[in-house]
Amino acid sequence: MRSALAADTPQGRAQANQAITTTRRTALVDAAARVAPAVVSVNVVKRERATPQTPFDFFFVPRGYERVVQGLGSGFIVSGDGVIITNQHVTDGADSIVVTTRDGRDFNARLLGEDPLTDIAVLRINAWGLPTAPIGKSSDLMIGEWVVAIGNPYGFLLGNPEPSVSAGVVSAVGRNLLPGGDQPGVYVHMIQTDAAINPGNSGGPLINVLGQVVGVNSSILSNTGGSIGLGFAIPIERALRVADELRRFGAVRRAWVGLDVAGSEELNAWKRAGGLRVTRVAAGGPAARAGITAGDVLISAGSQPVRTFLDWESIKLDISPGDSLRVEVQAGGRRRPASVVVEELPTSRAEKVAVLGDMELVTVTPEVQQERGLRSARGALIYRMGQDTQEATGLQEGDVILQINRQTINGAEDTRRAFRTAAGRTPVRVYFERGGQMGFADFYVQ
Repeated sequence: MRSALAADTPQGRAQANQAITTTRRTALVDAAARVAPAVVSVNVVKRERATPQTPFDFFFVPRGYERVVQGLGSGFIVSGDGVIITNQHVTDGADSIVVTTRDGRDFNARLLGEDPLTDIAVLRINAWGLPTAPIGKSSDLMIGEWVVAIGNPYGFLLGNPEPSVSAGVVSAVGRNLLPGGDQPGVYVHMIQTDAAINPGNSGGPLINVLGQVVGVNSSILSNTGGSIGLGFAIPIERALRVADELRRFGAVRRAWVGLDVAGSEELNAWKRAGGLRVTRVAAGGPAARAGITAGDVLISAGSQPVRTFLDWESIKLDISPGDSLRVEVQAGGRRRPASVVVEELPTSRAEKVAVLGDMELVTVTPEVQQERGLRSARGALIYRMGQDTQEATGLQEGDVILQINRQTINGAEDTRRAFRTAAGRTPVRVYFERGGQMGFADFYVQ
């Protein structure tokens, strides 16, 4: 009876409330509080060219008509001088980017670089002394441990810039998502979580119970557009490596190993072979110098087992030119280790030849052929070109120009000379390889 009366006193009620408050403040609460000040909203304005969808649109949509589209995502501050990591699909095509901090301040952001392949972009705002997100690691994540996704779903539609928090567990690690037709990025070796990731969360941090960023929220699998408990985050180690390259070089240097492996048509072949079959090795390339030959079976690379081509893509995505990659191969029933010194992609190192204004070409070499998986052993590969040139010519990046009118093309300089000769006359016919198929395009050269 005395204890009951004591609990009914002001001092007893205060002690009871304090005990309840202590139980409310869980590890997840502390973790979210530690990272939330560094989470920002990323507001994007872009212009999209409207294309006619119905016969009536041909009459009512002017040619070349563009509309202004607004996009929204999240990001987190990694440097007190205003460096922010977010998703590339958030910033893609942006004409202007405004970052809103947790305290409601707006900043015009500059895009330092973006990488569609890994879906990472880096922004900078003109501010100093900003709170930064503590960085952890994803390599020791445990299946079933608690994680928290932080972001700004629907932005100001929810009333203020305070980031939203959703909790869940690590459902799986090392997840590979088969590439889709509208998926420019390569989503491999991802962290899977059932923490709700909704529109606007993209680019925000996934954190552990210590309040450390372990991933960048990136994508969901859903047939409704909303979260159904299948969310994926980019490992923080990959995001930081890509962000560092974007800050230093403005682009990501891709690793070239100099070998091809069996593709998606042989997803289950590893069960029979015990690994992934090497289908082609570039003569004189890194793999060839390490003694790897076509027909060998790749068992592991970088201490990771290699079962499918997506495992191999994941390994290549997380190494840089100059790295030494330890692999294990099997040939003739015997296993042996090998060390491959990785190089930069041949197309990145190759001399670029400019034609037609903003079209850049590189000469097809055996190394370029292996890198791009080309049928043609000669020609000029379109390395880069502008949207207007693409529409005017019907050519695309990645096409290999093989012939212009009656002139055979053996390299980039042949292409420049052929276009110069044909300028101002009748339309030129350009024969090219695209996706392993042959085609042609007719257009005028000014």
